Amino acid sequence: MKKLLIGNEAVAWGLYNGGLGLVSSYPGTPSTEITEFLALHDDIHAEWAPNEKVAMEVAFGASLAGMRSVCAMKHVGLNVAADPLFTLSYTGVTGGMVVCVADDPAMHSSQNEQDSRHYAIAAKVPMLEPSDSAEAYAFAKSAFALSEQYDTPVLLRMCTRIAHSQCVVDIGEREKTPLKPYFKQPEKYIMMPGYAKKRHPVVEQRTKALKALAEDCDYNRVEWADNRDFGIITSGCSYLYVKEIFGDSVPVLKIGMPNPLPDQLIRDFAAGVKKLYVIEELDPVLENHIRALGLEVTGKGLFSAIGEFSQKTIRDAFISEGIRLDNVPEAQGEAPAVPGRPPMMCAGCPHRGMYYTLVKHHITVLGDIGCYTLGAVPPLNALDSTLCMGASVSGIHGFNAARGAETEGKTVAVIGDSTFMHSGMTGLVNISYNATNSTVIILDNSITGMTGHQQNPTTGYNIKGDPAAKVNLEALCKALGINRVRVVDPYDLKACEEAVLEELAVPEPSVIISRRPCVLLKYVKAKPALAIVPDICRGCRKCMKLGCPAISFRDGKARIDATLCVGCGVCGQLCAFGAIGGKQA
Repeated sequence: MKKLLIGNEAVAWGLYNGGLGLVSSYPGTPSTEITEFLALHDDIHAEWAPNEKVAMEVAFGASLAGMRSVCAMKHVGLNVAADPLFTLSYTGVTGGMVVCVADDPAMHSSQNEQDSRHYAIAAKVPMLEPSDSAEAYAFAKSAFALSEQYDTPVLLRMCTRIAHSQCVVDIGEREKTPLKPYFKQPEKYIMMPGYAKKRHPVVEQRTKALKALAEDCDYNRVEWADNRDFGIITSGCSYLYVKEIFGDSVPVLKIGMPNPLPDQLIRDFAAGVKKLYVIEELDPVLENHIRALGLEVTGKGLFSAIGEFSQKTIRDAFISEGIRLDNVPEAQGEAPAVPGRPPMMCAGCPHRGMYYTLVKHHITVLGDIGCYTLGAVPPLNALDSTLCMGASVSGIHGFNAARGAETEGKTVAVIGDSTFMHSGMTGLVNISYNATNSTVIILDNSITGMTGHQQNPTTGYNIKGDPAAKVNLEALCKALGINRVRVVDPYDLKACEEAVLEELAVPEPSVIISRRPCVLLKYVKAKPALAIVPDICRGCRKCMKLGCPAISFRDGKARIDATLCVGCGVCGQLCAFGAIGGKQA
């Protein structure tokens, strides 16, 4: 059966047909759809875990029980899961285990551009890297057999372009893979020093065996051409750009298994061309390996280590080398200028009222990862920092510990409900245990918002939308040692102001839960759009300070776009002249 699939759906089909029994993940763009597509199959166990470390440990448990398992995450999520990953390299697997990690060159939805190939190298586990959806399917499906044959977890590296671009995939049938028998193996699975020391030589021997595989496998292939003035070693989406530019006119060594890398295959390819180029996004992983073999190669001196490549960037780089590309058509003029659209919170976003309150009182705000990061952009400019999941809660403790009374009554941390469950809880324990007068605001929009409305432990539903245990944030915060916990509606500016000022004034830790569902949730019904009465509007622009995309300013008066306004009423609370509030006809 042939289907047109994005890379993430192709991965899901490959894993499913490869005999997957369990998937546990935390949503993170650009990896999220892998798990969402897998959850459509009722004959496997699928779940959202609170964070990536938990997800990987759940997958390990299933593998230990003899089931083929998967966890999926974005590149920064692999940082969270690095602890179990490195030791999983020592224990190995029973049922095949695949770790899908999606990198994000150009940072379309991420805080850095880290290259996950370094994790494969450091953890000494094999990594596969497809170049399109068809390979994503094939590599994902074969990863389980590779995992079981070599007794290792396998990393499958995607990137934003491959995850979300489409091509035709020939989908086969699902393999029947019964549970492997479980029996106790202390020396393999109990990683206390005495046993771990015996497992390290196993890892090194496995690496040698995998290197031998890399020399002759379906993942790495040479595509020769008649003209051998130069050759290109490449991988991932860069391979597609190379093929679009050169077709079959230049020799290419395509690397689909970036760890471990072959030695002799690269030497033989280099010997067959007069000059060698390596084209890879982000870090010079392939390039450094090639240079370590004593080979001359042109890489990051010509191709940037920053951002994504494209046909144009690669083409221009070769032209700068004096290489004629007569068979490659010139770009047809400059692309038309497209007006910029800065990122912003949606009209009616429940976070806006709380941020307005914090900005109004000149409060320092340590931010976190989620929709509410958009509070950093104009006109609110509300945030002072954003580092990683949960860092706002841990960070405010350190910030206040460093400056004491100077900042304790003037600084808050903001974090979403999903992010709080991910890694904010431990930071809050640290605040209560080590006693700083810190105020944490949990922006509870009842969903995991920025990654596309996934459920989390506070919503009361699981990945399939079925009722599930619901964590009570108020009770949880009190159980973590916080005595002062209160809930406010962020659409009520007066209540927000009272809560913030009162909690900052008290000499003890406190939590404010700013609770209102995301306005984009299907069950949230918008109210009629509000109107501005032109004769009453004084043109003071105070409503513009909210940064609501439904409000604009023209001819000296504010206007509200009825197609965007959800009738939240926050702007009406700012107008001292009563010009806002009537319903639009």
